[in-house]
Amino acid sequence: MAFLRSFGIGALVARTALGWVRRDPNAGDLRRTNFHGRTVTLAGGPALALGATVGAASGAPTARLAAAAVTAGAVSGAVGFYDDIVGNRPEQKAAKGFAGHLGALREGRVTSGLVKIAGVGAAGLVASALIGSDRRSVLGRGADVLLGAGVIAGTANLLNLLDLRPGRALKAGALLGAPLAVGRNAAMTTGTLGAGAALLPADLNEEIMLGDSGANALGALLGVAFTARSGTAGRLAALTVLGTLTAASEQISFTKVIKDTPWLRAVDEFGRRPADA
Repeated sequence: MAFLRSFGIGALVARTALGWVRRDPNAGDLRRTNFHGRTVTLAGGPALALGATVGAASGAPTARLAAAAVTAGAVSGAVGFYDDIVGNRPEQKAAKGFAGHLGALREGRVTSGLVKIAGVGAAGLVASALIGSDRRSVLGRGADVLLGAGVIAGTANLLNLLDLRPGRALKAGALLGAPLAVGRNAAMTTGTLGAGAALLPADLNEEIMLGDSGANALGALLGVAFTARSGTAGRLAALTVLGTLTAASEQISFTKVIKDTPWLRAVDEFGRRPADA
């Protein structure tokens, strides 16, 4: 069946890409130290971006939806990877959050984070335009495209905000994607989730890190899947929730909320490598 085929394609491409990136002569540049002080590799990011994008595109029922998935997944993954690499430089680390990147721009500096924000936003807009709208008026169609773009970019940002502990972004992606993995256009979502499932064990074992590349691509593709099956009301509701969560992240720590909420903590820590292992 189509949804199983796309799941398998996403998983296969992600695992193959991970092995390829790890064997690259420059793979040493992708090593980072995680919150436990362990050395991990950012190879998981481009591997997830590629696998999830190919998986989603393979499950798309039309050429336009496939193009939307490729645009959102590939561009979000690419600009996220750029920020993962360039953003690690000392002169880039000073700019934190959207306000920090805008402040740097006012000083005449274009940060890697601003490039990522602009790239994800542009990809979301193009992908949403490819998905289109059922409304008849030009104004209505334009509003739907803008709402869809906000959903795609907002979901990419949300998954990125959650990617602070091993497996957290992939688990969140699975929870968000589960309702989209049944019904209309389900194979697009299962292709994305297949890539995540293939990399989840390595992420939980603290061998890899998704980084902005993987988290942004995963979120953007889930945003595409949602936008492709929702109308004006659904897109507006989703954008409202995403906006609220993004605003909340500026005031509270999601990690602290998860730690202080027993059932969230249990889900978050399930399958993760113990700190003393």
